[in-house]
Amino acid sequence: MNIGMILDATFPPDPRVENEAISLIAAGHEVFLFCLKYDANQSDEIINEIQIKRFLSNKLEYKLSALVYTIPVYSFLMKKKIVRFLQSINIDVLHIHDIKIAEAVFWANKYFKLPVVLDLHDNLPEVMKLYPHLQKFPGKYIISPNKWKQKEAEFIKKADKVITVSPHFIDSLQQRFPSDTKYVLVPNTIRKSFFEAYSIDDSIIKKYKNYFVMLYLGDTHIRRGLQTAIESIPKLIESIPNIKLVIVGKNTTDSILKAQVADLGIEDYVDFEGWQNVSLFQSYIISSAICISPLHRNLQHDVAYANKIFQYMSFGKPLLVSDATAQKELIEKVNSGLVHQEKNVADFKNKILELYQSENLRATLGKNGQDFVRNEFSWEQTSKKLVHLYETIGN
Repeated sequence: MNIGMILDATFPPDPRVENEAISLIAAGHEVFLFCLKYDANQSDEIINEIQIKRFLSNKLEYKLSALVYTIPVYSFLMKKKIVRFLQSINIDVLHIHDIKIAEAVFWANKYFKLPVVLDLHDNLPEVMKLYPHLQKFPGKYIISPNKWKQKEAEFIKKADKVITVSPHFIDSLQQRFPSDTKYVLVPNTIRKSFFEAYSIDDSIIKKYKNYFVMLYLGDTHIRRGLQTAIESIPKLIESIPNIKLVIVGKNTTDSILKAQVADLGIEDYVDFEGWQNVSLFQSYIISSAICISPLHRNLQHDVAYANKIFQYMSFGKPLLVSDATAQKELIEKVNSGLVHQEKNVADFKNKILELYQSENLRATLGKNGQDFVRNEFSWEQTSKKLVHLYETIGN
């Protein structure tokens, strides 16, 4: 089967898109990936047997994408590119990655009438409510998350199959649009190669060997909860003088976090490492004592798993996570860490101290998580439903 994946971004990197494509190719399908490029000299190529078809875009189109469901210019421009893509390849099924480009795909598909799989990476209409540029003029008045939610509903109804990333996400969709057959769970787990085929960066190991490292990987937006961790540091120093909060990632809101660190006078206890190549993640995790995911609770975080928690667990590290529903239930089920109340600095601090004071507890929780990821919840296991979807979609 020839699968046409549609991505409204450059490629690489996108781990979820790549993982799905690789699994489908291993199952005997061919995957053709429609994606964008901003350099006219960049050509089509084959990456891990994924046949990459790049279509030229520009800054104006990128800016118009934010207004896609305010005015339909972006969808109109993307539709023309997608039609060219479909005219050039004999595609059997369309696989849309998230809803920003979905309207353009459905418009283009009127000419081809192909089965459509809608892959919801996030609860995007809810995530949008947290974007800084939607909190102020002009975004607050010209971009409507409610309109995006209406469009999401339209696309879910039109799609033949809908992929989501957690059981809670499926439950929320079932309440809105009941179906016994439409929804397929494909969570954001990690490939075995993450914990089986990696190299160690000795400079990172050496840098942190004398510290009790509390590690955070990934997007550092305020909604990810790092202010809670930062505010706990002055009290934690009293019991853990060698504590170090290591933050590997970035976001436009980092200036707020850095100002908080400066105001508290704890610059020596917090490292902002910025975004680092994924190949270094293993070294940071190995250097850590505890790994954290202090997410704020909202309709997105309550239904989705952050990929970082599986990266942490795969190396046997104990976790401290907030009580965002999906990650709380998973961590408690696996018994791979402790849970703190979101935004509660005292609770966060006390849970860190509990872990610090018991090496046996850290080891037990870490081993539980490691066994879970390595034996039950790697991509090789969780992607089986994706493969099955494509075995049956044409039947």
